[in-house]
Amino acid sequence: MTTFQYSLVFLVLMAVIVAGDVANVTYDGRSLIIDGEHKILFSGSIHYTRSTPQMWPSLIAKAKSGGIDVVDTYVFWNIHEPQQGQFDFSGSRDIVKFIKEVKNHGLYVCLRIGPFIQGEWSYGGLPFWLHNVQGIVFRTDNEPFKYHMKRYAKMIVKLMKSENLYASQGGPIILSQIENEYGMVGRAFRQEGKSYVKWTAKLAVELDTGVPWVMCKQDDAPDPLVNACNGRQCGETFKGPNSPNKPAIWTENWTSFYQTYGEEPLIRSAEDIAFHVALFIAKNGSFVNYYMYHGGTNFGRNASQFVITSYYDQAPLDEYGLLRQPKWGHLKELHAAVKLCEEPLLSGLQTTISLGKLQTAFVFGKKANLCAAFLVNQDKCESTVQFRNSSYRLSPKSVSVLPDCKNVAFNTAKVNAQYNTRTRKARQNLSSPQMWEEFTETVPSFSETSIRSESLLEHMNTTQDTSDYLWQTTRFQQSEGAPSVLKVNHLGHALHAFVNGRFIGSMHGTFKAHRFLLEKNMSLNNGTNNLALLSVMVGLPNSGAHLERRVVGSRSVKIWNGRYQLYFNNYSWGYQVGLKGEKFHVYTEDGSAKVQWKQYRDSKSQPLTWYKASFDTPEGEDPVALNLGSMGKGEAWVNGQSIGRYWVSFHTYKGNPSQIWYHIPRSFLKPNSNLLVILEEEREGNPLGITIDTVSVTEVCGHVSNTNPHPVISPRKKGLNRKNLTYRYDRKPKVQLQCPTGRKISKILFASFGTPNGSCGSYSIGSCHSPNSLAVVQKACLKKSRCSVPVWSKTFGGDSCPHTVKSLLVRAQCS
Repeated sequence: MTTFQYSLVFLVLMAVIVAGDVANVTYDGRSLIIDGEHKILFSGSIHYTRSTPQMWPSLIAKAKSGGIDVVDTYVFWNIHEPQQGQFDFSGSRDIVKFIKEVKNHGLYVCLRIGPFIQGEWSYGGLPFWLHNVQGIVFRTDNEPFKYHMKRYAKMIVKLMKSENLYASQGGPIILSQIENEYGMVGRAFRQEGKSYVKWTAKLAVELDTGVPWVMCKQDDAPDPLVNACNGRQCGETFKGPNSPNKPAIWTENWTSFYQTYGEEPLIRSAEDIAFHVALFIAKNGSFVNYYMYHGGTNFGRNASQFVITSYYDQAPLDEYGLLRQPKWGHLKELHAAVKLCEEPLLSGLQTTISLGKLQTAFVFGKKANLCAAFLVNQDKCESTVQFRNSSYRLSPKSVSVLPDCKNVAFNTAKVNAQYNTRTRKARQNLSSPQMWEEFTETVPSFSETSIRSESLLEHMNTTQDTSDYLWQTTRFQQSEGAPSVLKVNHLGHALHAFVNGRFIGSMHGTFKAHRFLLEKNMSLNNGTNNLALLSVMVGLPNSGAHLERRVVGSRSVKIWNGRYQLYFNNYSWGYQVGLKGEKFHVYTEDGSAKVQWKQYRDSKSQPLTWYKASFDTPEGEDPVALNLGSMGKGEAWVNGQSIGRYWVSFHTYKGNPSQIWYHIPRSFLKPNSNLLVILEEEREGNPLGITIDTVSVTEVCGHVSNTNPHPVISPRKKGLNRKNLTYRYDRKPKVQLQCPTGRKISKILFASFGTPNGSCGSYSIGSCHSPNSLAVVQKACLKKSRCSVPVWSKTFGGDSCPHTVKSLLVRAQCS
């Protein structure tokens, strides 16, 4: 064979290999269709910007292990184009690397390019320079906005195509989203909003990605775009596709909810999530995305207004990437049970049978030997129903999944998965004054400012999102020294007031009520007095119509001296954007040398102090967290990288800080002498209470009843194409415990087979208890990284209380 023939054969083989990787993605009224196969898909949101490239492989692998088929992410315009025409795809912004990592793990991608994303992200993902475009109105039939939106969307799609990342090119992207939850604001724009939706859909089609597009919370999404549901209860609230030829897609199933400073976290149980997913699938849903599957961290100043730095820490993978149990495990079992039903689910035949007032059977399949059923109980009480000549006890508010229309493989209300306890351990205390240096900001006077105005300026327009801080200064004459009252009506987040360089007080708003009145007593000098107000933002707004019109800042300023009031709205004001420490980048090694640091002294006389110390990286691989429980409000940097804003002094109604621990990714760290810099706005912050902690799972617990469904375990692929999945079942319900990698079960803290009281959070021995409980569990589990114990009387040497529903509760320590 000639060299030319060898080359020709090689090229043909390569063409066949490449063609084999190309996937044709379409849809019909039942589901997405990939290479001619209908699919039930479970997706999980993991945002590349809220973690680090070093974390991506582990996060994606854990998602895959949890039964996730698709990784969903927004594309964040403002981090990729922070200045018009200047693009950045480096480090954690490297979306191409992230998507390729997803592909390496054999998963698909749903790419939500926005460009508006909301997502509790600063300015909803829009770059602030867009605000300055003449004549622009965001997210409506406005030519300036449409021009920049189209330019950006085309750039992102071109980037994806250049890397062959769409399924039509052999890549993992099977679905894209344009815009985000426009149905929430569309009415504000009336007819121009409707025409914008049509234009947006037309733009998506013209981008020619070769994969379907969705619009979420957009009931009138134009063909061929698919309208999708967002929310916690789409199985109950979704009106369905707006065409019989479109599948039912759930783009955001909120696994908890984002938290804001001053508000308690919203905790959503694994049982509730599973119930609504199973109900959605029973009602012909075919694609469910968990928002978030891993929330991560709002590093730097990227969180939107009042949103805490930790994001969706209650997701199946917590902020640090650790498994959040039982949420992760319970959903994994749900996914396995649904996949067992996939063939009858997608066969095209569904029957709905009433089993009672609030009980329904959704039955799928064309043949008797190919049948799956979902038995739904929407009552708050247990119910016994008859289905196909068999009796089934349905737990309150639950769905039972029957892959063969006979045996229950999964019940959303019965948890087989273990529970775990996340603990933090202080590895280094920064409690010595000798470890700290400090640098205090000076309060600028009117004469030191370069920006001047005869009126009060709006915060965002003045800072251009270059800083959270804006100094507003003025000076005035007082004929005599006298006690007075300063009153500032402020529309924003926080305000610190200074008179003649002395701090006189602070005030802040809340997520739900931005406007507040600062009213403080003060003493004035006879002669010239200087007033300085520091307006502080805690994130840009991220939602609502007319985002470009939002205003923040002081609306009125006046002083009452007991006889008359001075109004300052039309005084001459001087402005300084940002703090001196920010200007010099004192949080970096080079910038730190540009200011004069002093030895720390325990003085509470003035706020706005920078603190500097160093620490060594804790040994091991456990995630690292900065304990800022002794601080007030500000921002923290490690080796020049911001780990986010903190606001420990803003307590919830229960009297707790919204967040104390702040994630330091290990990729931010050096082995020794890590530079820690803290900007503390308040006087009460005490850096001597800061510790460097590690985070780990040290205890695991299982509580399983003998009435629980037998767990579905170990997917096994069969056939040469290895596409079909089968699952093995355990013969008995089991308590299954597993310690994190590198740890083993070192102690059984509690074990009771019988009727233990309580749950994994609080427990005690009940009226029925096998005396062999502890010995049996110790033999099965001690010194092992994982173990399982059947919930069966014979396991424990007999039945001491027959005719009683029994359970096994085990709590173990991992070391």
